[in-house]
Amino acid sequence: MRIFLFFFLLVSQLSAQEVLFEGHIYDKKTKEPIPYANLSFLNTLKGTSTDEDGHFYLDVPSSFLEKQLHISSLGFNDTIVVAKTIYTAKKFEMVEEPFELDEVVVTQNLGNSEVMNPVSSYNITSGFSSSSTPWVLALYFPNIGAQKKKVGKVTIFFQKNKNFKRQTSKFRLRIYDVDVKTKKPNKDILRKSVVLESDVDKDFVSIDLSAFNMKVPESGIYIGVEWLFVPYNWYTNTFKHQLTNKKVVEDRFAPTFGGIYNKNQNFKVMVYGMGEWTDFQVKSKDYSKNLVPAISLKVTKE
Repeated sequence: MRIFLFFFLLVSQLSAQEVLFEGHIYDKKTKEPIPYANLSFLNTLKGTSTDEDGHFYLDVPSSFLEKQLHISSLGFNDTIVVAKTIYTAKKFEMVEEPFELDEVVVTQNLGNSEVMNPVSSYNITSGFSSSSTPWVLALYFPNIGAQKKKVGKVTIFFQKNKNFKRQTSKFRLRIYDVDVKTKKPNKDILRKSVVLESDVDKDFVSIDLSAFNMKVPESGIYIGVEWLFVPYNWYTNTFKHQLTNKKVVEDRFAPTFGGIYNKNQNFKVMVYGMGEWTDFQVKSKDYSKNLVPAISLKVTKE
């Protein structure tokens, strides 16, 4: 019995050993590295992102090598592979997603502008932060009356975070059309990888996207912010466990996006992680408002 128990403990310890899961993600066609690609172990809360050179690394239990790994990056087909495949090869090549470019017509815009979900820094009451695995947080902007509009300026607000000590952090902007059946984010409208920076001294960042000539679809549009799990964004959060009262140190990643409560029920929030979109809903105390990301969209009516 003692021999069996010793053997059982030995096997348990070996299975719990951690390995360094690292490698590079490349474009299969050009052989160029793909920066800021997200990797997530399905059915877990474990993941990472590639850096500017397409390199990633993460300590994981050895048992994770048998799990499926979801790899995603703007402009490339989402891929699911067994983690051991990449662990052995130390690299993986992604296939570019085919798409057709719309004809760009430069016109003089004489229409009116409208700001959807206007936000003030004083309205920020909460925040959205990320730990364990990369996420995309997306806010739905309806197109009431299916009017002809074009995307103008996008403004993203942040919540102050005393635990993050660096001056800036990086994140990616995503813009999607809407799946008619599921009402979830569908295809990327913004094909360019737009990586923005938050600044601890500023409450928001704005970018004018008028030059991309993106039309707001009749079914509306999703504006998304994507966390990047790169060392530049990493920090730790220390707190006491509610049950054990023991000190817990948690890895987290900046930035912390601002949150506001909005009465307009049309502003739907969704989160993308581990390969799928899911609804996100937090109500105010009186159940009259929903917590939504503090993102404003300026559109121009044609």
